[in-house]
Amino acid sequence: MLSTIEIAALLVVLTAALGWINHVAIGLPHTIGLLLMGLAASLILVGVEVAVPDIHVYEDLGGLLRRIDFKETVLNGFLAFLLFAGALHVDVSLLRRRAWAVGSIATVGVLISTAVVGFGLWLVAGLLGLAIPLAWALVFGALISPTDPVAVLSTLKSVKVPETLELDMSGESLFNDGVGVVVFTVVVAVAAGTGETGAAEPLHIARLFFVEALGGAVLGLCTGWVAYRAMRRIDNYPLETLISIALAIGTYVAAARLHTSGPIAVVVSGILIGNRGPNDAMSELTERYVFGFWQLVDEILNSILFLLIGLEVLVLGFTRDLVPLALAAIPLALLARFVAVGGPVLALRHRQHFVAGTVPVLTWGGLRGGISIALALSLPDVPEKPALLAATYAVVVFTIVVQGLTLRAVVRRAVAPGGAE
Repeated sequence: MLSTIEIAALLVVLTAALGWINHVAIGLPHTIGLLLMGLAASLILVGVEVAVPDIHVYEDLGGLLRRIDFKETVLNGFLAFLLFAGALHVDVSLLRRRAWAVGSIATVGVLISTAVVGFGLWLVAGLLGLAIPLAWALVFGALISPTDPVAVLSTLKSVKVPETLELDMSGESLFNDGVGVVVFTVVVAVAAGTGETGAAEPLHIARLFFVEALGGAVLGLCTGWVAYRAMRRIDNYPLETLISIALAIGTYVAAARLHTSGPIAVVVSGILIGNRGPNDAMSELTERYVFGFWQLVDEILNSILFLLIGLEVLVLGFTRDLVPLALAAIPLALLARFVAVGGPVLALRHRQHFVAGTVPVLTWGGLRGGISIALALSLPDVPEKPALLAATYAVVVFTIVVQGLTLRAVVRRAVAPGGAE
């Protein structure tokens, strides 16, 4: 039986080795290459187990991966650091100018997508002879609708898009997961029948949004301001880097205790430090070390997370009868994304400027990732869970691999030459 430190060591060594192989021999984008190699290794092990039943490698490795709580690792581990690292680089002056676009897609867009995916999956499941109640189909809509900031920000590093469009993509992905988690929590409570009678009432939902989303933003402002003032009083890059680490993890944990949105709190605190810190709280040396540290954290945790997504197929336990539903979920998620993006853009076009090709790029660039899988794994053990897990994994892998690898071509075709800023 491996200890926790041995499992962590194995993951880091495997990530480093496969990353080196990809860099030297394959040449895919780093995170996508790791996901594909993890997925390929999983499928090979499944094939070996089928061909040679006496070999129990698949079973042994599956048991090892089950000891890694993917939900806990992502939602209560990696996410705080990855969101903070991404938020450090958001230009708040540009974000103010894009507030209507980012805010509407991250809120109204998530609700629209949840409804479209939920009703669509319910109808498709009925046609395929699978009994998935509408409430649980809406749960799938809620967990698959938010774009994953980790996947989106990772892809944007290798794809050049106009500045305002890049901010729309990154800003939305940083904020909509907090909204998505709130929607997911409400819909799961209704579907499982564990919530109070008023769980589905508009006032109750509005209160959840107010307390979680706005409360998270206020908490992030407060903790970010305290850290910023502390940094202003010193010029010591190791200590200021430590303060930034404490800010990220402390804010996330405090948000959980106060029942507010941890993702939103961490994003707000990261934006504050990233914009105010370099101006008057950090020397050039401190800025170089702090931002360099968080860039490394971002790259390393991204690498491990994407490898875990690829290996996770070993423990999800799909069956052949769920394949049609999983494949049908892919175009359904794309359709919902198109409607969720197109609606707000159409409504705001007279108030906010959008570059040519905004809707197709935002639609195709709406990548899902570890957050969706973590939410799906957190579902209670109900008969619908295997089907929802299969659909989630299919959409996540398709968006990261197919959409991630072809986004550059979509941007080149969709964005007019005059639309770049």
